[in-house]
Amino acid sequence: MDENFNKIFGYIRVSSKEQNLDRQIDSLKQYVPNERDIFADKLSGKDFNRPAYQTLKMMVRPGDTIYIHEMERLGRNKEEIKNELEYFKGKGVYIRILNLPTTLIDYSQFDSKLQKMLMEMVNNILIEVLATMAETERDNIRKRQREGIDAAKKRGAKFGRPTKDFPPCWQEDKLKWEAGEVTAVSLMKKYGMASSTFYSKVNTDKIKEKN
Repeated sequence: MDENFNKIFGYIRVSSKEQNLDRQIDSLKQYVPNERDIFADKLSGKDFNRPAYQTLKMMVRPGDTIYIHEMERLGRNKEEIKNELEYFKGKGVYIRILNLPTTLIDYSQFDSKLQKMLMEMVNNILIEVLATMAETERDNIRKRQREGIDAAKKRGAKFGRPTKDFPPCWQEDKLKWEAGEVTAVSLMKKYGMASSTFYSKVNTDKIKEKN
């Protein structure tokens, strides 16, 4: 990696216009030679549709490096962060994160080919770690949802569509239909049913009768 031709950028973010960026700027200055190459957003991290960040994505070229104060400044969702890192990996751009010391290791003592290989390895590890964290987050969310549903069921909560109550004459009309005395269409109109609902009800009744 030839440092003479590759640029170094920084990216910082706070969640609101009232918050100050100085702390993040000061921490990146020791790594980013030109402060004008530090891109800043004052927006939530819930998605990546941020003006400065999108501009930075368009500007970086293969071999460039982006320094970020901490992972949370890139975004909040681990799965989406992983996708962004994969995007930069595809462009040949290296990500260094100040609160992840492994990403800050200096490989300048090695030749350019080895430097590139080692930095790619670190970025790959970072992506794998984020993938694991994202999967853990999803598992935890599913577990909490399942526990919430189970707890609600114990309290008597009902889930799904409410069961439609049919008047007593339904059984009589169904027997007439089975005997060919009335048509299915006439019963659908009488009970305000769609065709799928009618036959589903008939099949459900048959299963109940067998049991």
